[in-house]
Amino acid sequence: MQHSLSIALSSAALLILVFLLAAKVSMDNGYVRFGERDFNNGKFNSFGVSQRNALLSEIKERHRGLLQYYTGSAWGFSLKYRKGPADRGLGLEDDTFSRTLEKIDEVHVKALSTGAVRAAAAAAGCEELRSMRHFEFLGSGYTKLVLKGVLPNGTAVALKSVNPQGVDMKRCAEVFGDVEGCFRLVSYKLIKEIALLQRLQHPNVVKLQGHCFTSDPGLRVTAVLELGSPLEMIQLLQTPWEERFRVCMSLVKLLHYLASSPLGSVCLLDFQPRQFVVVDGELKLSDIDDAVAGELSCREDRDCTLQFPTRNFSSPCSADGQCRGLNEKRNLYNAFRYFFTYLLPHRAPPTLQPLLDGIMNSTGDLSSGINRTLEAFQEILHLYKSGQYLQNVSSSLLKDYVLLKGFRTKESNNYKCWPSYKQQSCLLSVHDMKEAAGICNSHSQCQGFTVDQQRTWTGRSLASFRSGFSDLIPDVNSAIYVKKGAGFRATA
Repeated sequence: MQHSLSIALSSAALLILVFLLAAKVSMDNGYVRFGERDFNNGKFNSFGVSQRNALLSEIKERHRGLLQYYTGSAWGFSLKYRKGPADRGLGLEDDTFSRTLEKIDEVHVKALSTGAVRAAAAAAGCEELRSMRHFEFLGSGYTKLVLKGVLPNGTAVALKSVNPQGVDMKRCAEVFGDVEGCFRLVSYKLIKEIALLQRLQHPNVVKLQGHCFTSDPGLRVTAVLELGSPLEMIQLLQTPWEERFRVCMSLVKLLHYLASSPLGSVCLLDFQPRQFVVVDGELKLSDIDDAVAGELSCREDRDCTLQFPTRNFSSPCSADGQCRGLNEKRNLYNAFRYFFTYLLPHRAPPTLQPLLDGIMNSTGDLSSGINRTLEAFQEILHLYKSGQYLQNVSSSLLKDYVLLKGFRTKESNNYKCWPSYKQQSCLLSVHDMKEAAGICNSHSQCQGFTVDQQRTWTGRSLASFRSGFSDLIPDVNSAIYVKKGAGFRATA
């Protein structure tokens, strides 16, 4: 049954509409699906026994790889390849291949059977997807297409489905000449991601809001995920140190969880900033289909070697033939390479710099594991939140300021400083008013600062530093600290 997409035609959405129309997006049985096209001039070509066997072998392998992630029956479906019009894509004179696929999938794919997972699946299933409107293109990759949609209850979500124009689909179709068979093969990566998200529930992993599975015609899967913003490293480099520290600490908490998750030790094979999103300031892992659960098997120590462009690391091969701790090391060193190096030490409070240097050294040479690394981050956070990192900040600094309670100022007399929470002003995080006074004294143009009820994620105040204070406005939630001798006037 066809369902049309209703797309809001704002100027910003026009390009999205063009993209969607070009790709022939349609709604079919509640899943987001691009109009399928054969990669051989619209005709399904027959292919040899060896190619059929190769495709069958890959499907078998991916199916077997999924079974380790399922412990219950929350999904309520099996991945049987049903006979029907779609089977023409197999290009067969008979249905031998189809019967073989059915035999593979006699074992039902099962999901975690906890109430939380059932609730998530019930929150957004095929029925909800049928009612969704106003889709927006977010991104696409080798395997998946990501759209933004709005559930009937008004919740904005990210929708992941197989990208029919992606590299994985095109390569498969070129080799096997079977679009439906390739859709099935590629879909296993998305099913694996859904399975992992069901098992790996953590504040720094995106939440699975639901999913939709259909098997006629062919296998189609859509994952409904918590919506986040892409992690923009260049933009993040321009933010205050406190926000960059938050991203790094979120990552450390995630890696600590993955080191001993419900699936055992989990390794993120594709560890790049693009695999993450930011939700309300928190870093969250959003692309997890390349994760691997379980340590690498080994016969001798040299089998447990990690090779990076500039460093190599190794772990001993345990008596039971496992490279114990290798996943943890790979994850931690990649965190150092892609995140800590760029985000952690720069423009940090000087008194915290030695502790940050210690983290950089220990993760750069893997002399400490994830447990010690998390402890080091927690120590820095405690010192920062408590104000113990401040040294030689005297209370007498405030004697040089006049306090005006119950006032704020218009957005004027701003000057810029870096890094600021606002680009066109000097808005900084402070532990208390003594620290704010010390900062103001260090800025030649600063004549005072204002504070209100705004707080950062650590509970610290945000102070706006200004070069003047004309046009003061009554506001019971604000206070102004003006340097003695600075002129100002109040307005009703």
